[in-house]
Amino acid sequence: MADGLQTVKNWILERHPERDDIAPDLDLIENRLIDSLSFVEFVFLLEQESGTAIQMETLEVDSIRTLGAIEQHFFKAPAEVQA
Repeated sequence: MADGLQTVKNWILERHPERDDIAPDLDLIENRLIDSLSFVEFVFLLEQESGTAIQMETLEVDSIRTLGAIEQHFFKAPAEVQA
């Protein structure tokens, strides 16, 4: 797991101490691990850790729905994404 993705995962876990871990395919939104109150802070953290500017108007919710999707969209090198 990339360091930035681990930081994102840790950020979520800090806000949900009832959880020991988060599976890569767990729906973060459906399971209320990311909600409307934490969403902007989450996106800001994701921008910082990935080095990717995120436009709220064009953000696809599915790209942040799971840790696996976050890894695929924000932490994979372009050559890795095509593979």
